[in-house]
Amino acid sequence: MPDMPTVLQQARRSLAIVRKDIRIYYAKGPVIIFGVLFPVFLFLSFTIGRHLSVDFMIPGLLGMILFFTATSVSPIVIPWEAQARTLERLMSCPVKIETIIVGDILASFAFGLAISLVPILIGLFLGITILSPLFFALAVILAALCFASLGTVFSIPPTNMPSTVNMIAAVVKFPVVFISGIFVPLDELPAWGQAIAYISPLTYFTDIARYSIQGRGHLPVALDLLVLLAFTAVFLVVATKLHHKTMPRRI
Repeated sequence: MPDMPTVLQQARRSLAIVRKDIRIYYAKGPVIIFGVLFPVFLFLSFTIGRHLSVDFMIPGLLGMILFFTATSVSPIVIPWEAQARTLERLMSCPVKIETIIVGDILASFAFGLAISLVPILIGLFLGITILSPLFFALAVILAALCFASLGTVFSIPPTNMPSTVNMIAAVVKFPVVFISGIFVPLDELPAWGQAIAYISPLTYFTDIARYSIQGRGHLPVALDLLVLLAFTAVFLVVATKLHHKTMPRRI
């Protein structure tokens, strides 16, 4: 079991990686386009002309923005650094692979959390009421951490090309959006559609968001939170285990 000074040292190094990621990667074109602009335009293309209420639209818009923003940074940091030959320098420092992964996750988490405030403020300006602020805040925080952890799973293949990682991520993210109850509530899906929706972590966040804003959800809120926590743990374990095998192959 590692001693406390070692844990604190690695924690400080993770925070240094977070600051580095924020400074270097947040303004990158692919992050802005695929993390912010794309989900907004995709959502609008499916909602304009359908005469949907604001309290129905905001949970879906928030879910899409949080999902895309929290998974836009963590998948591409490692390939970009491997391509720029800075990953080799980082790994030669007294920094564990787990520390690098946690730093990238926290940077994506912060990005997703910050951008998610925009649709929330827009919704409040348009008159929505958050009926369960505590559950809503817990869901946003936990979902941002879950989606950021998923992003590190996308970067597991030992490629130094960010475009390749973006392509892998897109193959997963687009189906997830359409099966997660964003455009069609879970109650209106057939049994087979609900069964497919349950494999998506975005489903559980959208369900909590609808409960917190519309006052009705398909699943118990406690179950939604527990499943999001379980997904987060699985993504963290998978990312840590497999990056130990693939990260050395990038240098």
